[in-house]
Amino acid sequence: MADINLFEDKMKKTLANFEGELNTIRVGRANPRVLDRITVDYYGTETPLNQVGNVTVPEARLIQIQPWESSMLKAIEKAIQSSDLGINPTNDGKVIRLVFPELTEERRKDLTKDVKKKGEDCKIAIRNIRRDAIDAFKKQEKKGEITEDDYTNIEKEVQKITDKYIANIDKSVEDKNKDIMSI
Repeated sequence: MADINLFEDKMKKTLANFEGELNTIRVGRANPRVLDRITVDYYGTETPLNQVGNVTVPEARLIQIQPWESSMLKAIEKAIQSSDLGINPTNDGKVIRLVFPELTEERRKDLTKDVKKKGEDCKIAIRNIRRDAIDAFKKQEKKGEITEDDYTNIEKEVQKITDKYIANIDKSVEDKNKDIMSI
């Protein structure tokens, strides 16, 4: 028997994934979360950047990475350069610095479009989960496992949950776009 909580958990994970993606989009100031998706080759194993060194933000537009092993400097530098971050690291032999330039108006507008697109993709994923939930409960109704009234109530409940998550996505998109457009 299908359970509403199962579908709500899927929606929760979809929203969490979306918010994680938003955190990796850089705005005008340094945020160590932009490095979350970058992995470094650490003795043959892909390891998250924040697990091979100390990541700090000493200034508003500067991220500093101090690896625990100086032999990791080149690997970290290479991982950052091959990422979609768009920033060239500077390596002084002890630490790597990432200087975040001020975003241009055009780049800010491009970023807001990207955020909106990611938001739409997330909404589509939520709606697909809703469709799957409704299909599962419809099958149960046809098999006689639940009554028509139960199905109607479940359908309303699934829609309520969907609306809640869609509203959360809209709020996240709006907040991120405000963050991007603020100087």
